[in-house]
Amino acid sequence: MGKIAFVFPGQGAQYAGMAKEICEQYPKAMEIIKMASDALEIDMEEMLFRGTDEELRITENTQPAILTASAVCLQPVIESGIEADFTAGLSLGEYTAHVYSGTFSFTDAVKLVRKRGKFMQEAVPQGVGSMTAILGMDREGILSVCALTKSYGIVEPVNFNCPGQIVIAGEVKAVEKAAEIALEKGAKRAVPLSVSAPFHSSMMAPAGEKLKAELEYINLRKMRIPVVANVNGEIVPSESQVKDTLVHQVYSPVLWEDSVKNMVGKGTDTFIEIGPGKVLSGFIKKIDKSVTVLNVEDISSLDRTLKVLKG
Repeated sequence: MGKIAFVFPGQGAQYAGMAKEICEQYPKAMEIIKMASDALEIDMEEMLFRGTDEELRITENTQPAILTASAVCLQPVIESGIEADFTAGLSLGEYTAHVYSGTFSFTDAVKLVRKRGKFMQEAVPQGVGSMTAILGMDREGILSVCALTKSYGIVEPVNFNCPGQIVIAGEVKAVEKAAEIALEKGAKRAVPLSVSAPFHSSMMAPAGEKLKAELEYINLRKMRIPVVANVNGEIVPSESQVKDTLVHQVYSPVLWEDSVKNMVGKGTDTFIEIGPGKVLSGFIKKIDKSVTVLNVEDISSLDRTLKVLKG
């Protein structure tokens, strides 16, 4: 077997009941929920297991909830003795990757992403910005469309998820016009996303500045496992660059396709998505059909993954 990468989901993967089965069977996983509850002074067990969709969609709830659920799903993998050679996460998931790598303590990370969610929500008033996924158009085509639409307002490519799926974000009218032009130029579909702000666009710069101030208080530890960053698809070279990378990540495009290709280029042939949902698994299969893609979000997926990895 080649190298293994653990990858962690971002906002949008949440659902009520996530990580519940694993908590019921792994006592140390339940301890993670308690740690999150104590750190945030909220009932994280109630939010994860019985929270409403509406509650879980509030960005400052979503981010710590997904990070906590992903850390819970990681626990039995760690207990099984399986280790990754690389780790990465989509947007918010990059923080979970750093928790796994050891850069952040879990407590620091869960507090930080709650604030990150709040800052991102506050950066752009509700209804001013939007996001749309453009399907069936390459990078050059998307960049051309955004350039043609500049006169309508801010619109930028913000998520390079996989071949044929790129998300644009910015001011509502500009995003709508860009989607219209993309369809005229041959895109298969334009799908508006149910989000509350234009995440990863330049409009998020105020959130980046607030996050930078918060990161000053965080003590980083040595990265045990190489972390591949969203902002450039490359391994973060040292702990001294982690904070700067995460600040820029807030208002820069997420280069997920580049990140996966980089890990494959370094010998990764098995990707394990750890946390709620299978969005990243779908992206990875479209990026490289030759790799093995597994996931851990409940007991059945955990059992399947361990069976494949341990033979």
